[in-house]
Amino acid sequence: MRAHLPVFVLLGASILWGLTWLPLKAINEMGVDGIGLIFLAYGMLALALSPLLFKQFFIWKGHKRTMLLIALFGGGANLAFTYALINGEVIRVMVLFYLLPVWGVAGGRFFLKEEIDRWRYLGVFLAISGAFLILGGFDVFDSAPSWIDLIALASGLFFAMNNLLFRAVQAVPVSSKIGSMFFGCFVLAGAFLLGGAEQFPQVITPNAWLMLALYALVWLLLANIGSQWGVTHMEAGRSSIIIILELITAVISATLIAGETMSAIEWMGGALILMAAFIEAFRTKDDEIPLTTID
Repeated sequence: MRAHLPVFVLLGASILWGLTWLPLKAINEMGVDGIGLIFLAYGMLALALSPLLFKQFFIWKGHKRTMLLIALFGGGANLAFTYALINGEVIRVMVLFYLLPVWGVAGGRFFLKEEIDRWRYLGVFLAISGAFLILGGFDVFDSAPSWIDLIALASGLFFAMNNLLFRAVQAVPVSSKIGSMFFGCFVLAGAFLLGGAEQFPQVITPNAWLMLALYALVWLLLANIGSQWGVTHMEAGRSSIIIILELITAVISATLIAGETMSAIEWMGGALILMAAFIEAFRTKDDEIPLTTID
């Protein structure tokens, strides 16, 4: 049973990530707008992880630059992904976010000097083709993609860069890197609020505060800890396949609960992106460690 524990933990975390749109949209309907919601939720998480982050300072103090980049890219990924889920169509956002094979291959090649085999080239081709279909096919040249589409695409790019940074500083505890990511999202959301991108909610009901606390300190914390613990206790290829359950869970739940639909060409594009994700998962190796470091 213990040998299968990482599988069950990662399965549970992936389902939580795939269903995260449910509490987000519920809190949003209580009058807490996107950036304000993110600011408050990640502020709670940053506060909760502060003692651990300070306790481990002597470990990561030699990697301040990378921790800052994790705060920027990891925080930006969470901000963009969460905002897109709150304001966009769940299926469309999740599928566009899963262009990770494209960003991961490009980042690994340019920053970590990784070799690209024919399977990875195929995965990139399928992912780009899928995104092209989802964004409207040849109609994309007649009108620009929506701003939510662009934010969803950016979230996947930032998340892929964050993954590269996580791998580049293996000496730093995962908990410190997650804490830096939470602080980054909190600070970035605060900067957007100060810049007037959205108004901070004037009135937050007790029920909304309770939902925010449960979402941040239970849902998000369990999802983050579960996914990070799971992937560090099993083969990389196996974990990558399980993580794809996030996308499948989001698509099924949004179809059944939210009644979302996609056109035939959008489903075809989503299938191509899913194929690309499986190709990337099956070819992942356990010994994929960076050849260079950021610091």
